[in-house]
Amino acid sequence: MWTCNNCKRVFKSANQYHICVEKDIGSLFLDKSDEIVLLFDALVTKLERWQPNVYSACVNTIVFTNTKTWLVVKPMKTALDLKIYSNDHIDSELIKTRSKYPNKMAYHIRIKSEDEIDDNLLELLRIGYDYANK
Repeated sequence: MWTCNNCKRVFKSANQYHICVEKDIGSLFLDKSDEIVLLFDALVTKLERWQPNVYSACVNTIVFTNTKTWLVVKPMKTALDLKIYSNDHIDSELIKTRSKYPNKMAYHIRIKSEDEIDDNLLELLRIGYDYANK
């Protein structure tokens, strides 16, 4: 793992190409409700035991990485949009949309309350975590 000296983000490879963004995670929640902030905090609490696992703010999202990006969280007005990646087909009622990339799929999940951070959601997120950690 390599940490950029400019933006302090963590990447898989030394001098990995990226666009430096010095953004505070809190700034992504400025126009969001307290419930969305608490929802993100609850999600982080559940995920912090998965190691390696680092997260940082980008332009409009929070990116979680282990050896590469495994989760992208976009704070929205009334929900968090969670995007995971896998090269396997995932079939779950929790998946809102799918996007095909050349060598993987992206799966979007929306959560609106802390009670949605359950075993089913964590199993889906773990698929993305394990895929990136290969």
